[in-house]
Amino acid sequence: MSTVHFHKYQATGNDFVIIDNREAKLTFTTEQIAKICHPKFGVGADGLMLIENHPTLNFHLEYFNSDGSKSLCGNGCRAAVQFASQLGLVNGKATFTAFDGPHAAEILPSGIIRLKMGDVKEAKMIGNDYYIHTGSPHFLRFVQDVKNYPVFEEGRKIRYEDRFQPGGTNVNFVELQKDNTIFVRTYERGVENETLSCGTGITAAALAASLKGAVSPVNINTLGGNLAVEFKIGQSGTFQEIYLIGPAKMVFKGQLEL
Repeated sequence: MSTVHFHKYQATGNDFVIIDNREAKLTFTTEQIAKICHPKFGVGADGLMLIENHPTLNFHLEYFNSDGSKSLCGNGCRAAVQFASQLGLVNGKATFTAFDGPHAAEILPSGIIRLKMGDVKEAKMIGNDYYIHTGSPHFLRFVQDVKNYPVFEEGRKIRYEDRFQPGGTNVNFVELQKDNTIFVRTYERGVENETLSCGTGITAAALAASLKGAVSPVNINTLGGNLAVEFKIGQSGTFQEIYLIGPAKMVFKGQLEL
């Protein structure tokens, strides 16, 4: 049985186990990842992240959902930047690679992290709904009274619809509020449940909201806290200079026996 040192972070309620793997000695099976992320048999988290060396950038981020699948996680990236700062890998500004390629980020004086996301080429309409890929695929539906909406039941149905197979999709329910603000709740594939916040989903929701009159920066409310998304809209309707802005904090650290 081996012992692994880990840190637990949360970014607006999206929680992660982060491990320093710069010596490249650690690998994890799908079963081990699921156990680590399990709230009863492990640490409890929406995902597992490994900080690894990169030949030219500050670090590489390897991200696993709690079911062992890989994806881009915007909130996870923010937490990783905060952790990398604690490790001394970055000083205020960071460059790193993640599932969808290179990213840049900065830690603002307030401790808030401003993460640059990839450009988005288009927002597809599906009836009255939207489908936007922000490094991970997101279906978006605008609803009323989102706090009382059956997110798990409706989200799970849409996530597994045939049209989104084989990979499935994340599902977001969005409510337009006053003062250029939206409230977002997300059913995340890979976690197979609602999470308190989803960075790529929040980003997609802000872009979709701009098609309904919202302007950058869009203020975001989630069950886990508040964020903002900045962006510019290009002449061809592409979204550029997209930034996901929000907090990320360490919760605790410890030793994990595998």
